[in-house]
Amino acid sequence: MKDLVQNFMNQLRDAKSIAEKAIISPGKNIHNILITGMGGSGIGGTIISELVADSCSVPITINKDYFVPGFVNENTLVIVSSYSGNTEETLSTMEKAIAKKAQITCITSGGKVMELAKQHQFDFIEIPGGNPPRSSIGYCLVQIIKILVAKGFADQKLFIDLEKTIALLEKENSNIKSEGKTIASKLVNKFPIIYSLGTCEGTVVRFRQQINENSKMLCSHHTLPEMNHNELVGWTVKNDAMVVITFHTSFDYARTKKRYEVCRPIFEKYSSGVIDITAKGESKLEQFFYLINIGDWISCYVADIRRIDPVEVNVINLLKNELAKF
Repeated sequence: MKDLVQNFMNQLRDAKSIAEKAIISPGKNIHNILITGMGGSGIGGTIISELVADSCSVPITINKDYFVPGFVNENTLVIVSSYSGNTEETLSTMEKAIAKKAQITCITSGGKVMELAKQHQFDFIEIPGGNPPRSSIGYCLVQIIKILVAKGFADQKLFIDLEKTIALLEKENSNIKSEGKTIASKLVNKFPIIYSLGTCEGTVVRFRQQINENSKMLCSHHTLPEMNHNELVGWTVKNDAMVVITFHTSFDYARTKKRYEVCRPIFEKYSSGVIDITAKGESKLEQFFYLINIGDWISCYVADIRRIDPVEVNVINLLKNELAKF
């Protein structure tokens, strides 16, 4: 897994090359967008929806279930993201989107999703397969950017930002790994509580998932300002087993930052400590990928310290085998 994380910059380069060669039709009279996918295949949609939230002219909904919302129709762009092409929830939503005559574009390495895309002559982008889906976020996320740009819902400038992102991650590689190791040492035998300041919740969700899958640990996440209206009230009992990790960007809203200034001493009082991670880079894309990369390294280093295999997902395979009996 560490080799895959180290190769992330090359993955982004390859993903950009694939995107540049992909032919995507412009779409017709699109009123809304649904991005559907699970786990490592689906998190890219969550992150991209935040990335283009200020500029996209139609609403984007993220779907992580067997069903599609009632609004889906012939004026809906449905982006199907399934790394394997055989994710049963995603296949279910794809079939329902087909029945509703939605405009469908797919991202996959093969499987049933590609078969359906070819059968119905949908646009699709083929990405390399063979690795854990969570290690291929760059492939999936960059192709979603390609689709949104081609359909007129994102700015071509994102590909310039992607070039800068690759340069940033290469420049900061040693620093990111060093900081990741230090942070990982503080998470072992702890329950991480992860917060974002609203701007980058998708990267926090990604980090939680990586701690779950790579580090084999439970943790939680929430976002400011929403947690100020509920979860904050739960901070009443000292628990040294808890450690708080916060993600920050330069795009965080001033009043939300002020809220965090007030909350931080509360977190310090009732946990074993607070770790702040501040993104580097100029654009949102650079900063989001920076946070993704450092989170991935932290999860791998925690696995090292705990002497566990970050790749194996035996319990998920058990679940799939049991479901296959029905």
